[in-house]
Amino acid sequence: MRLQLATWPEIETYLKTRGEIIVPIGSTEQHGPTGLIGTDALTAEMVAEGVGAATGTVVGPTINVGMAVHHTAFPGTITLRPSTMIAYIADYVNTLAGHGFQRFFFLNGHGGNVATCGAAFYEIYAAYTATGGPQGIAARDRANRPEPRCTLANWWECEQVKSLSRELFGGREGSHATPSEVAMTYYRFPDHIKSAPLEPALAPSGRFFGAADYRRRFADGRIGSDPSMATPEKGQRMYEAAVAGMIATFQGFAGAQ
Repeated sequence: MRLQLATWPEIETYLKTRGEIIVPIGSTEQHGPTGLIGTDALTAEMVAEGVGAATGTVVGPTINVGMAVHHTAFPGTITLRPSTMIAYIADYVNTLAGHGFQRFFFLNGHGGNVATCGAAFYEIYAAYTATGGPQGIAARDRANRPEPRCTLANWWECEQVKSLSRELFGGREGSHATPSEVAMTYYRFPDHIKSAPLEPALAPSGRFFGAADYRRRFADGRIGSDPSMATPEKGQRMYEAAVAGMIATFQGFAGAQ
């Protein structure tokens, strides 16, 4: 059930027996000459919807823009400041927690979000501890309004995905504009498959310092990857592996005491 496609009575009914919500979170940033700018948000959303359908869990609106300042030398990239992103996540969680949602499973498609999401979660916990939550829940009522719990899970880190990536792409996976994520978008959006020369075919690897240095070192936006290996068929396999891995991760979070 996608929150945007539900009615408020449906959500009220859901909350009588369930308190979990899956929140897709990604980024709007360059993904090389052949990767879609929305890749990180699109992959997070499609995996989240797969997990939600399999587990009967509400899926919230996708957070499409994240921490992408290091990609801003490439046109089309949009980024948030850490403080903006922390405030956005806190408002998102606190509003839904006020309705009765208790466990927030952020299904992430962008590594740059990890640190800021962790900070946002602790801002939420700190405010709740100090005041009983944004609405100032009285101490006597807190037992009936449990503290929200948040976690972040990166779909590409589950063992099913890593194993399949090694099988399909070997050492040409890389760390940005990877064939795994590009293939998943090609599977879901076959009308938007792109082609462009990749020179060299396998992009260089290494570190960078800020947006200008990133573009200087990695001129076409890729890092250590060869997305020419991406196909819709491989993308379907990656998607299915990601959903399977995230189902197990979500169930572990939802069932934790």
